[in-house]
Amino acid sequence: MDGNVAPLDLICKLANDYDALVMVDDCHATGFLGKTGRGTEEHFNLMPGSVDIINSTLGKALGGASGGYTTGPIELVHLLRQRARPYLFSNSLPPPVVACASKVFDLLMGADGFAEKIRENTIRFRSKMTEAGFTISGDPHHPICPVMLGDARLAAVFADEMLDRGIYVISFSYPVVPKDKARIRVQMSASHRFEDIDRTVEAFTQVGKRLGVIE
Repeated sequence: MDGNVAPLDLICKLANDYDALVMVDDCHATGFLGKTGRGTEEHFNLMPGSVDIINSTLGKALGGASGGYTTGPIELVHLLRQRARPYLFSNSLPPPVVACASKVFDLLMGADGFAEKIRENTIRFRSKMTEAGFTISGDPHHPICPVMLGDARLAAVFADEMLDRGIYVISFSYPVVPKDKARIRVQMSASHRFEDIDRTVEAFTQVGKRLGVIE
């Protein structure tokens, strides 16, 4: 929700010192964080296998549909196949969903530079919004870019006015986020062009000035 990145390198070091296992829920990193979109582990340049268990989703960056996965030691995989309730008591994923997710993995493993494009778009949006006077929460390289507004009503009105300008963004307020932490969450995509980002920043600036968010 905040576009933060856990200090996984330090967590893994601490786990190594105490002979502990590390499990990561990488749903908000898979497909775009890291040089080739492999997630938080790659983002910190950790050796493959530094994280013992990774749980993630086939939705969001991997097609936005449904389903998920868990990776880890083969013993864990065997155990989950016998004991994990979502695996045992859920219907199988529809073949089109599996095909879509598989294709996304192929694209990420290819040479199309999707992860790099997302990083470029993220840096452009965050830097231009900051220059315009907005407060953007989270890690400077995370494509989830929360534009912090504070007031719930203000965030809702702001989002409506953005839609009037042809920009679809979502406002979040309590209880989804803490009180007085209302924001508009913008998510960068590899499909966005620099012109799209600049147009969005211009719309934010116009609405922000009209509503007294920025000068």
